[in-house]
Amino acid sequence: MKLRNLGLSAALLSLGVLSSQALALEKAVMQTRLAASEQVQFNLYLPILHRDQLETDLTAMHTPGSPTYHKWLTPAQFDERYAATPAQINAIVTQLKGLGLQATPVAGHRIHVSGTATAIEKAFSTTLFHAAYQNGNATIMSAHTIATTGAMQQAGAIVTGLSGTIRMHSFARKTAMPAPDNRYSAEGPYWFDDLKQAYSYPSYALYNGTGTTIGILMSNNFKQSDMDLYFNHEKLASPSFTTINVDGGAPFDANNSLETQLDMQQSGGMAPKAKVLLYNVPDLSDDSIMDGLSQILTDNKTDVVNMSFGEAELFYTAADNDGEDFTYLPREEDDLFAQGNAQGITFVASSGDSGALAAVPVACFNFQPGCGAFQLSVNFPASSPHVVGVGGTNLKTTYFPSSPYTGYISEEANADPLSEDIFYGTSATGGYWGSGGGTSILFARPAFQVGTNTGSTTFRTVPDLALHMGGCPGGVVGTCNPLDSADLEVLNGILYGVIGTSASSPDFTGLIALGVQEYGTRLGNANYYVYELAQAQAAGTISGVFRQGQPGFNGYYHTTSTGYNRVLGNGTVIGMGFLLNPTAPVAGIPQSPSNP
Repeated sequence: MKLRNLGLSAALLSLGVLSSQALALEKAVMQTRLAASEQVQFNLYLPILHRDQLETDLTAMHTPGSPTYHKWLTPAQFDERYAATPAQINAIVTQLKGLGLQATPVAGHRIHVSGTATAIEKAFSTTLFHAAYQNGNATIMSAHTIATTGAMQQAGAIVTGLSGTIRMHSFARKTAMPAPDNRYSAEGPYWFDDLKQAYSYPSYALYNGTGTTIGILMSNNFKQSDMDLYFNHEKLASPSFTTINVDGGAPFDANNSLETQLDMQQSGGMAPKAKVLLYNVPDLSDDSIMDGLSQILTDNKTDVVNMSFGEAELFYTAADNDGEDFTYLPREEDDLFAQGNAQGITFVASSGDSGALAAVPVACFNFQPGCGAFQLSVNFPASSPHVVGVGGTNLKTTYFPSSPYTGYISEEANADPLSEDIFYGTSATGGYWGSGGGTSILFARPAFQVGTNTGSTTFRTVPDLALHMGGCPGGVVGTCNPLDSADLEVLNGILYGVIGTSASSPDFTGLIALGVQEYGTRLGNANYYVYELAQAQAAGTISGVFRQGQPGFNGYYHTTSTGYNRVLGNGTVIGMGFLLNPTAPVAGIPQSPSNP
């Protein structure tokens, strides 16, 4: 089946379980013990010092009128103020060398360690084994909990590798989509420039990302010929895409690069003149993600970073890990996000596609029937108070046969109830496909949410805002919602319909890049800006920033007629209103000079 006038073959697939999506919460299978002389390497991460002071300083950096407003720090300045002291780092290096290991400080938050298997087993009271994940990728894992002692323990250092566990997963999914006769219908599917017109992004002639840099943190490389097919179809030259491999990265893959290319195509489409740097990590383990974040902070090149992956906070708790608490991992990653904010970097993440019910009972991973129902949980890293969490809707637009005009009409956020567990493949029941949202169990209510009725006076809630995500995955009960739709992506020379907050997140990432161009400075933790605008709109001092009142339900929470809710946050974004330039020229008809 082909889409007319696209010039690209279209694979119109019902949802299948892709290998990259089936690996959430995957534990590698232990094989043989390492030989004594085999070389092993991993990282120690060190927590931030003076954390309360850092949060006070971050609030000042994001408060107009403050003497430190938008006075971002360099990595060296951050280390001097908040990172482990040189004395602490030297003590750890000395301890590790005394144990027969090599230790190299990479930054104030990270020490790289290497040595023989025997030396590491002795130093950390463990046993090391070769192991393999379901997809065949090899790893090294510890048979026991890694224990730190001496200077490492005193500094609060953690070992992030050697766990043999991948918790995070990407969110993007291929979906079935109709065979449109034109471009295309009131419900899409949408190209990036369709969305720019619908959401009133600025005219290409006004703001296009010139002078800004977008970072994409993801596993698996991209294919340049796909980028050229995608952008050339919309009569636009491909943006500048560059790969930075972290820990060797992962190669392009016709299935597993789905998320990578969606993130690059959507964010690059929103800001076509921005430089886009793909920080390509080997997998989505916490260790790889932290190494990617560490590289981003050290390079300090990116103004905004998109992360279309996540995992339920609940899966890090002791109750879900045989009594062992792994919540130190998201807390340490949150330290890295906080440092990035101090450097002016904005982090953006998908809120997730399983609505408010993002977790399943741990017993379900034994794949036993009748294991229980989906559970309330928000997804990390969107739940970090130093990250903008982006939810999603289904969009309805103006439709004129044989015209690309894509004017906004309405949105809804009604989740699709699921007849089966499409996220983990278990027998868990009661799941939904929809905008991720709810209340964190790990992070306290941040300063920027204090003036907003989020439904919690104690903890961080998500999402912060929303854009189009689409719907209608496989496994829906009955028929899909009438407005369920998709975004378009080219992967391995084929055009696909793709759904998820994996699309709404990079769309907002691109808007942040346009904001950096407009204001001539990085925005840091953009949540301060988001909530200030939302509160001003609620007070009536400004208007036209967020659309609110869309009908919706994400499995537990409902949308509200006005204000914040735990389905769409502060609402969906109106591009030029968000940039506080509502009368300026906006993106017009797709493939026109104002919206190529």
